Amino acid sequence: MRILLIGPPGAGKGTQAVRLAAHLSIQHISAGDLLREHIDQGSELGRNAHTHMLAGLLVPDEVTIEVIEERLARADTVRGFLLDGFPRNRFQAEALDGILAASESRLDAVLDLEIPEAEVVRRIAGRRLCRQDRRHIFHVEYSPPEVAGRCNLCGGELYQRDDDLEATVRRRLEVYRSETAPVVDHYRAQGLLTTVSAVGRVQEILDRALAAIGRGQDEAPDPPRS
Repeated sequence: MRILLIGPPGAGKGTQAVRLAAHLSIQHISAGDLLREHIDQGSELGRNAHTHMLAGLLVPDEVTIEVIEERLARADTVRGFLLDGFPRNRFQAEALDGILAASESRLDAVLDLEIPEAEVVRRIAGRRLCRQDRRHIFHVEYSPPEVAGRCNLCGGELYQRDDDLEATVRRRLEVYRSETAPVVDHYRAQGLLTTVSAVGRVQEILDRALAAIGRGQDEAPDPPRS
């Protein structure tokens, strides 16, 4: 299966992408991870992307598209893939259509994770990170520390990133809506879009996603293709 997963910040897209791809035995392709991979490798694409990022600019569409095109051409995507973080706008969506058409394939489904804005703000603005080890993450409501403001694991001070401030989160949501609405319309017009509620427990959301593509949680993945 070839699946595209879209959704706003805080919808749990990354978590669901990993789980859904594993369940279906297909490749999870994250645009962000791919760009970081190219940057770490020092490839020409990576250097180009890094130059823009250092300047505080968005990575050009052409660079991101080329990174995705190179990844989709690898042999391990023959059985299918799940795209996460791409396309972010209509130009990228149309480019993806072209990439797939060139290999005589197309997307099987586009899952749009839907979540109320208030819930997104609650999820993101409530996050607190440990200054000593940013892998230690807490939430003031869902997973509060035993001692307010202190990490349970190392005792480090907990803080809120600027990106997690409520005003910042709301701005990010505005940008997401303006950029992604045309993408949603693009795939809805193709009859590929299914909306999946991203409210609830991780397993509940996964079950809804699987049901949306006609694959129950207990159903075995596709057998390998020869």
